[in-house]
Order: sequence, then C-alpha cells, then structure tokens
Amino acid sequence: MKVAAAAMAAVLAASPLLAEADVEAGEKGFKKCKACHSIVNPEGDVLYKGGKTGPNLYGVVGRAVGSEDFKYGAGLLEANEAGAVWTEDMLAAYVVDPKAWLKDNGYATKSKMSFKLKKGGEDVVAYLASLAPAPVAEEPAEEAAPSE
Repeated sequence: MKVAAAAMAAVLAASPLLAEADVEAGEKGFKKCKACHSIVNPEGDVLYKGGKTGPNLYGVVGRAVGSEDFKYGAGLLEANEAGAVWTEDMLAAYVVDPKAWLKDNGYATKSKMSFKLKKGGEDVVAYLASLAPAPVAEEPAEEAAPSE
C-alpha cells in the first residue's frame, strides 16, 4: 500500500492540475460517468463496471484522443488525426463542455458525449490517472550520423 501511495504522490506532484485534485472525490464523481463508461485494464480486470455506450477510460490520460475501439463523433476523430493526446488539463476541460472544447480547439463540434460534468472534472481526471500507470514518454529517434 505504501508503494501505491508513493506512486500516487509522484503522479500528483508531476501535474499541477492533479496536485489540487481529490482522487477520492473523483471516484465518487465518476458515478456520474458510469452510465456510459467503464474502466477495464488491459488484462480484462473490471476496475469500475459501467456502460458500454462510451469508450473504456482505463489509461485515458496520456492516450491519443479517439484511439479506443469506439465509434467517435467527428470532432474527436479530427483531434485523433491531428495527433492530440489527452492531458489532465485537456480532459478536465473536455468533460465540462465537450462541444465547447472541440470548438475552442478547432475541431468539428460533433460529439457523442452529451453529458457535461460542470463540477469535479479535475477530481475525476485525478481518479482516472490514479488507476493506470503514467504513460511512458517516447524517446525521440536518434538521427543517423551523416556518412562521409
């Protein structure tokens, strides 16, 4: 348990948004999301049983937008094509008003997410981030030395 607490402290320290968020409140707040979303790890363990009308949210922070096996709306598909990756800040803003987030970022405002999480978005994001390991940053490819 001490290892999990230390890992969570490291995650919280790494993100200013998560540093102020409440993981326990986020778990409670996720109850509003479970009508459409579940949280299932890659091994198939159900961490939070929910609906299937929305994508699985395990590992969403650090994942490419619109990359789960799901039929996304046009806006998230455009974000995916643009290479957008969910950060804590992006996801917290998205859940407050998905269509506004899409519009503000230059994507089509077609979204299948009709629910708006007006309060506690940061907490829910902190909860989601606490369930999955932090994404591993890709090392930039080394350039080949010019041949002489």
